[in-house]
Amino acid sequence: MQDAAIVLVREVAQQEVIPRFLRARHALKDDGSLFSEADLAAQHYLAAHLPQIHDSPIIGEEMTRAEQRDGWQRGGDGLWCIDPIDGTTNFINGIPWFAVSLAWLKEGRTRLAVTYNPITDEMFYAREGHGAYLNGRRLPLRRVTTDLARAVADVDFKRIPKDLADRIAVDPPYYSQRNFGCSTLEWCNLAAGRLDLYLHGGQMLWDYAAGSLILREAGGQVCTLAEDDFDAAEVWQRPVVAALDPTVFAAWKGWLRAGSR
Repeated sequence: MQDAAIVLVREVAQQEVIPRFLRARHALKDDGSLFSEADLAAQHYLAAHLPQIHDSPIIGEEMTRAEQRDGWQRGGDGLWCIDPIDGTTNFINGIPWFAVSLAWLKEGRTRLAVTYNPITDEMFYAREGHGAYLNGRRLPLRRVTTDLARAVADVDFKRIPKDLADRIAVDPPYYSQRNFGCSTLEWCNLAAGRLDLYLHGGQMLWDYAAGSLILREAGGQVCTLAEDDFDAAEVWQRPVVAALDPTVFAAWKGWLRAGSR
């Protein structure tokens, strides 16, 4: 399944996504986010070919909410979750930082994950219990800091409570901050050791399904702002608190929760 999923993700990126880069028509969804004809074409391609790898229900970002909920209800014994283009705003604006991402879940937990950046030709993938990899190289790529004060953070202020967001903006506990506008790749860069810690106020299932497994298989840890068990949180939208090094993770979680009381 993993090898076939990697082939399919690269194929859809090359055939449906990259040819539309800087050319795709786009519009606003009801929630105010962008989508493009490339998102729809990539989702259709994946949905048509995934049953050849494993015949499971499919949840895609560009499906209706009713279709997504129905897929989840039917997918206890196996479920594909796809983000045909994560980072659509980047894609539409010509920023070369977006990805095709898919995950296979069973009993509500991700068992297989593939995320591909077609601009850099970086293929991240993981299988439960077998480690995480980038183009065949095991993650992480480097040893990261064990000191929160020296950490490079990826912080997306979307959906972060205002009091906490103000505290982070005024007096952050880390060294430096980044945000790239593509959640699935942000998980992967954390797993690779390019970043030290991560915070997002609320990600959708297709934003975290693949990346959370890739990070954990690289040795990282993740929870929410309120719950230690990430997998027990609300499925459709979860805050993300994560780090690669366990000492940094504990310090980061403690700092965030101290400010949320």
